[in-house]
Amino acid sequence: MGDSIHTPPKTFAVATLGCRTNQYEAEAFKNQLEGLGYVSAREGEKADLCIIHTCAVTESAESSSRHAIRSLISRHAGSRVVVTGCLAKKEAAILRQIEGVTDVIISEERETIIQTLFPDAKVRPFAIRRFEGHTRAFVKVQDGCNHFCSYCTVPYLRGPSRSRPMDSILDEVRALVDSGYQEIVLTGVNIGDYVDGGNTLSDLILHIDGIRGVKRLRLSSINPNEVDDRLIDIIIHGQSTCPSLHLVLQSGSNRILASMRRLYTRELYLEKVNRLRDQCPDCTFTTDVIVGFPGEAEEDFLDTLDIIRRVGFAKVHMFPYSERPQTRAARFSDKVSPAVIKERKAQVLSLADSVAFDLRQPFVGRTMDVLTESGEQDGTIEGLTRNGLPVLISSTSLHPNQCVKVCLHENTSCALLGTVLEILS
Repeated sequence: MGDSIHTPPKTFAVATLGCRTNQYEAEAFKNQLEGLGYVSAREGEKADLCIIHTCAVTESAESSSRHAIRSLISRHAGSRVVVTGCLAKKEAAILRQIEGVTDVIISEERETIIQTLFPDAKVRPFAIRRFEGHTRAFVKVQDGCNHFCSYCTVPYLRGPSRSRPMDSILDEVRALVDSGYQEIVLTGVNIGDYVDGGNTLSDLILHIDGIRGVKRLRLSSINPNEVDDRLIDIIIHGQSTCPSLHLVLQSGSNRILASMRRLYTRELYLEKVNRLRDQCPDCTFTTDVIVGFPGEAEEDFLDTLDIIRRVGFAKVHMFPYSERPQTRAARFSDKVSPAVIKERKAQVLSLADSVAFDLRQPFVGRTMDVLTESGEQDGTIEGLTRNGLPVLISSTSLHPNQCVKVCLHENTSCALLGTVLEILS
């Protein structure tokens, strides 16, 4: 008998840009492709199939997406190159004209994209079993948005709000815990809208909190008007819920918040922060801020700086206003000059660094549990406390996804420094 000829499996490469929801979806694509017999291409290896999951939330994100498309085409010349995501929906005709792009798939339902590519195949359910390169596993619970903030194009690109069935989320979390993940981060476009039958986001968190093996549970982002008494109680008193919250701000000015069509005021924002900290003084907050929104006067900007000082954020994600077609704000005439935006960006970033340092300082001398994240480099490994503070640990023996008890002995410009007292897991 002649020797059988071994046919190597087909390979894939997936590139993703943008938010945590996009990152989750890219992992789900990988899981579905593996179910079809594909394997991830090794570094430097040409892939048979390339998927670029694009972002269009800002002009910068669009530019990065276009660059990623061309870069992938260059590195995988002759391969099947598929472009999907928000930029694909926004600029499908333009992207189809790029030499080397073989498919542009437009779909608000990311769950159907791999099935569209392989219409005759039996494709795995849209879920993840691992989160490659991460020690925290993001779990998408919701997609789309109904709010139509005046600056935001997401409702046009991702469609109306819709939620995953709770049972499928719980099954996915159990599988991730069985794979060794100790921290789960719930993500979505607007997770405060989550609803499945009579179950709200609070109900979902309660059910995940009851899953054996979940050590830490966080929310990726939520609006202050969606944080009610029940959610506060669950975050503070849950057995795995972490006392840290990404509470979206965007502006500290009530006039600008109204122009943005946000559904809260600065007073409501501070009320939610104070209520959480009254119950848990260690509770920390991160946020998003837009500078240079049309009509933002100096006093409006000073209101934003005031809230940054009052809250003392652990981190501020700062975005210069980016005009998006279709949105109401694109039609506003009172634009802020690029020079003023540049100056305000610098002020926000400087203040954000200062208040984050001041927030960390009282934790020096305390002992806290830290979950390690990135790999050891130069004798240190990074990690996060339960309340979301960054810690650098001197160690050459620790590896990612270990929970350790750490004595915090110094504060630096970027993180607390810690010494391991005990390895917990």
